[in-house]
Amino acid sequence: MYKRRGEFVIELLLFISTFITILTTIGIILVLSVEAVKFFREVSIFEFFTSTEWTPLFAKKNFGILPLLAGTLLTSFIAILVALPLGLVIAIYLSEYTPKKFRDYVKPLLELLAAVPTVVYGFFALMVITPLLQKIIPGMAGFNSLSAGIVMGIMIIPIISSLSEDALRAVPSSLREASYGLGSTRLQTALSVTVPAASSGIVVSVILAISRAIGETMIVAIAAGQQPRFTLNPLVPIETLTAYIVQVSLGDVPQNSLEYSTIFAAGITLFVFTFILNNISQYIKTKYREKYE
Repeated sequence: MYKRRGEFVIELLLFISTFITILTTIGIILVLSVEAVKFFREVSIFEFFTSTEWTPLFAKKNFGILPLLAGTLLTSFIAILVALPLGLVIAIYLSEYTPKKFRDYVKPLLELLAAVPTVVYGFFALMVITPLLQKIIPGMAGFNSLSAGIVMGIMIIPIISSLSEDALRAVPSSLREASYGLGSTRLQTALSVTVPAASSGIVVSVILAISRAIGETMIVAIAAGQQPRFTLNPLVPIETLTAYIVQVSLGDVPQNSLEYSTIFAAGITLFVFTFILNNISQYIKTKYREKYE
C-alpha cells in the first residue's frame, strides 16, 4: 500500500511538472502573439518581411526585419562553419579512437564549455578574437559578425560533439567489425560506416546547435555591434534579433509605444525560427533514428 501511494505521489509530481512546462510555453506564445498583433495593426506585415531598413528608433521609422534576420543568420552560419567540423572530429575521435576511461574524463571537460557564461564569451570575442583578426584582416571593424560567429561556434561545439558522439557510440560494433574484416582501416570505417549509420543523430545535433546559435544574445550584443544593416559582409557591424531585443529592453524606450512593440514582433519571429528548427530535429530523430537491439 505504501509503495502504491509513493508511486501515485511521484506520478502526480511528474504530471504537475509537465503541466507547468506546457502552461509556461503557452503563456510565452500568448504574450508574444498578443503584443505582436498590436504591432502589426500599425505596421504592414508585407513591409515587415520585405523592407531592408530597420530604424524604428529613428525619426524616420522603417520596420523591415530583413537586416536583423540577415545578421542573425550570418552569425549563425559562421558559428556552424566553426563548430561542425571541430565538433564532428572530436566526436569521431572520442567514439572511435580513445579508450573508455580517457573518454569519461575528457567528455565532461569538453562539456564545461557549455557552462561558461555567454557574457564571458562576448568579452573574449571583443577583447581577444577581434584584435587578433584585425591583425590578419586590415580594415575590419571593431564590432563585426566574424568574431562573434567564431566565438559562438566555440560555444556550441559541445552540443555537436556530445550528441554526435552519443549517436556514433550507438552504432553496433558488428558494423565496425564487418568493415575491419573487409580490410578497412579505423579511419575508413569511421568515415564510411559509422558516420553514415549515425547520420540522423548528427543531423539532429547540428540543427539543435543552429537553434542555440540563433537564440544567442550576449555574444552578439557585445561583439557584433548594434547597427542593423542588410549585408552578408562579416567584417562590418551588424545587429541580430536578440541583440535588438536587449537594446530596446534596457529601458530607454517607453512601454506601450510602437517602438517598444517591435521587440515582440522580433521575438515572435525568433520564436518561429527556433520552433521550426526544433520540430525539424524532432521529426528527423523520430523518423530516421535507427533502433538497435
